[in-house]
Amino acid sequence: MKRPVRIITSSLMTGVGPLVVAQPLPVSALRNADPFLLLHHAGPQTFDPQVKAHRIEPHPHRGFEPVTFVFKGSVLHRDSLGNEGQIGAGEVQWITSGSGIVHSEGPTPEVQESGGELELIQLWVNLPANKKMITPTYQELHHGDIPRIHALDGALTLDVVAGEYGGVSGPATTHSPLMTAMGHFTKGAVGTIAAPQYEQVLLYVLNGSLRINGEHVVDRHHLAAFDIAGDTIDIETLSDGSLLLLAGEPLREPIAMHGPFVMNTDDELRTAFRDFAGGKMGTLVDNE
Repeated sequence: MKRPVRIITSSLMTGVGPLVVAQPLPVSALRNADPFLLLHHAGPQTFDPQVKAHRIEPHPHRGFEPVTFVFKGSVLHRDSLGNEGQIGAGEVQWITSGSGIVHSEGPTPEVQESGGELELIQLWVNLPANKKMITPTYQELHHGDIPRIHALDGALTLDVVAGEYGGVSGPATTHSPLMTAMGHFTKGAVGTIAAPQYEQVLLYVLNGSLRINGEHVVDRHHLAAFDIAGDTIDIETLSDGSLLLLAGEPLREPIAMHGPFVMNTDDELRTAFRDFAGGKMGTLVDNE
C-alpha cells in the first residue's frame, strides 16, 4: 500500500549569519513535524577567495538536538565542551544540547581561501521532557561511519545517518526513535522504495525534482510530509538532485520554543535564559 502525501510545503527564505537559508519547516501550514521542529537549508553558496566570511557567533542551545548535514564544502565547529572539528560533504555533526551548550560554526578556512561552495542542512530534533537536561554531547560522523544503500536500480543512494532503513543502521545515537538519511538521485528512474516505518515521515528536496506516487511533483526547497498509513513510496526522478529523508515517532509533549531554547513550559524557558546569562551553559570565545 502506497503511503499518501499529506502536505507539501514551500520554503521561506531568511538569513543566518553568513548564509542565506530556505526554511520549509516551520511554516504556517506546518508548525512542526514532531519530533522535528525546524529545517534550515543553506546554499549552495560560493565564498569569494581570500575574503573572510563571518562565522555564526557563539550562541547557546538547550533542550533539543541541532544536527548539521553537509552536502557540499566543509564546516568548522567549536563548542563550550572543548570540541573542535571539521565535517565535509556527506558528513554530519549531531549535537545533543541537553542542559546547555554554547557553540559556533561556519565555513572552514579551506572553503574561504579557495572560494569554495558550501551547502548544508541544519535540523532541530526535539528531546523528550525527561532528557532535556541530560549532559550535552557532540557526535562527529564521517564517511567511514555512515552506511550507504542503493535503490531504484542504483539511481538513488541513501546514506543512513540514524535509525534503521533498508536493512542497515546509522551510527548516530538518538534519544527517541527516528531515522535520517542523506540522498542523491539521477534522472530517469521510476520505481518504489520502502516507506520508513515510523509515524512521521518527511522528504525534503534540496535540488532537482521528483514525482511521488505518480501525482505529486516535489522540487527544490519543498518538503513532503506523508500520512501515517502505507509501506511503500513510488518515486520518479525527473532530474538529478539531492534529498533528506526523515522519519520519527512523535513525542506528543508540550513545546515551549523561543530563540535557541526548546523546553516544555514557559517557566523552563525563562530558567534557560537565566542560566545562560549566569554562565551555567559554559562559555566559548571564538576568534576565527
